[in-house]
Amino acid sequence: MNRRAFLNKPATTLAAPITAVLARPAIGIDDPPADDETISRFANTSLPTEPRSLAGISLYTGSWGYAQAAHLLRRCLFGPTRAEINTAASQTLAEVVDRLLTAPAAPAPPLNVSATDTSVPQGQTWVTEPFNQTFEGARRSSLRAWWMGQLVGQGTSLSEKMTLFWHNHFVIELGDINDARYGYQYCALLRQHALGNIRQLTEEVTVAPAMLRYLNGNQSTANAPNENYGRELLELFTVGKGPLIGPVNYTNYTEADVQAAAKVLTGWRDNTTTIAGYYTASRHNTTTKQFSAAFQNATIANLGDQEYKALIALIFAQQETAKFLCRKLYRWFVYYVIDATTEAEVIEPLARLLVANNYNVAPVLRTLLSSEHFYDAVNMGCVIKSPLDFTVGTCRQLQMVFPAASNLVAQYGMWDYLNSSTNVQQQYLGDPPNVAGWPAYWQTPQYYEMWINAVTLPRRNQLTDLFISTNGYSRNGANIKINVIDLVLSLPPATAADPNLLIAELAQLLLPITLTANQLTYLNDTLLPGLPDFEWTVEWQQYLAAPTNTTRKAAVETKLRALLRTMMGLAEYHLS
Repeated sequence: MNRRAFLNKPATTLAAPITAVLARPAIGIDDPPADDETISRFANTSLPTEPRSLAGISLYTGSWGYAQAAHLLRRCLFGPTRAEINTAASQTLAEVVDRLLTAPAAPAPPLNVSATDTSVPQGQTWVTEPFNQTFEGARRSSLRAWWMGQLVGQGTSLSEKMTLFWHNHFVIELGDINDARYGYQYCALLRQHALGNIRQLTEEVTVAPAMLRYLNGNQSTANAPNENYGRELLELFTVGKGPLIGPVNYTNYTEADVQAAAKVLTGWRDNTTTIAGYYTASRHNTTTKQFSAAFQNATIANLGDQEYKALIALIFAQQETAKFLCRKLYRWFVYYVIDATTEAEVIEPLARLLVANNYNVAPVLRTLLSSEHFYDAVNMGCVIKSPLDFTVGTCRQLQMVFPAASNLVAQYGMWDYLNSSTNVQQQYLGDPPNVAGWPAYWQTPQYYEMWINAVTLPRRNQLTDLFISTNGYSRNGANIKINVIDLVLSLPPATAADPNLLIAELAQLLLPITLTANQLTYLNDTLLPGLPDFEWTVEWQQYLAAPTNTTRKAAVETKLRALLRTMMGLAEYHLS
């Protein structure tokens, strides 16, 4: 496939401007819109006339409670639960960030759950078995399902969100590399360094077999250096382009730098037996590599299998590398518009912090997630959820129960179903559309708005409608759905029994923006169509008095399903 098909876009579309592009106000609705109306609410063509936020990276010292804790966890986890938010709200900001930045133990590898893969028994891992094309499809499905399971089962660590960040940054496509063992090793590498050192991760991913195969480094020879990885290393992974200064040259690197980098990177191949990258001296270009003025006219002499590290050291010595990385982190965690004020007050000081900490990412994340800027009201509820955030967040926040590990086939089957659901929403775990990652994170001027369109919005609504339905989704003898009664039983008794408190509690959990009075009235009418408030209290108490009475149970379930279905249909539900 053409991994750089995105370059066919106009240059203005590809640019990642420092100045403001489009500022969208927070979405608010007074009446539940139809699907096309929901889409239109994500479009606003007005340009900002002043900075979005004047706040910088000074430590946030404002009020700390449920709203701030929910904002932090929504951005750092795939759908925080009510218990997780309440726990965070009861602690200090520093304590919560400490926990988020604590890397969990590496998970056990994916397992074979398919009768098709006869290389190992079901319930055992295939990650070190010899490659076999016959088993590749089953193994790749196992890997994707396992990866989804890490998202669904995450605790309170930021590690999984950052693993996905690095996957979108150091892109490979599982379908292209055609070796699930390589894919697993790549996933493990991203997770290992998710909260660690960016330069170390860059070094290791450069010679990882998945990347060597994906960007054709394994085909590079001394006399025919392949430029694919060298180009992406500069343009997408580290220093970035900067303004165009010639037909093929940019401020931060030139075409000559791409060619020099390609020569540096020659000699590396992938070994399908050891599942590793390895160096072959006879394939390495031993000439002295000359770089342009963008790299201070540096040269790299022949260093054999250590030469690629010298290239990465040269790249990370450039001031723009830290800024480029911090902009990507900002767009991942805060918002896509980086205006001049944000560049000066947030990006540049974060970049200096990154360099001062030798490219360890944790201090930068700690500062950003603890900053005045992060908790500025304009940065709360302004991000459109990705399909993964939307789908996994629904499962986690509404306490959906998945099959236990004792039933691996059913467990992996449900994770596989979630992957198919996010795929039709245009985000397939393990397969970004090209080497630049998912366009919602880089394509101007829409950015996150690209997640909502005439194809994806109905898919989102269909998914939540299925999960809130009586039957839910069944596969391999197992079932997943939103158990509305269990959800309400997890709330304080007084909250569960009062319709207005109940609606407010659920809205606080599911929606990052305060609803209007009209919206709250509409939700009350949905729960109690044409009935006074006390009717809910009576019906709920009657159910509690006789929970096995099918008539009473059905009465409260029907009302709760209608309420949650309506809440998940609001435009605000698509925001984080």
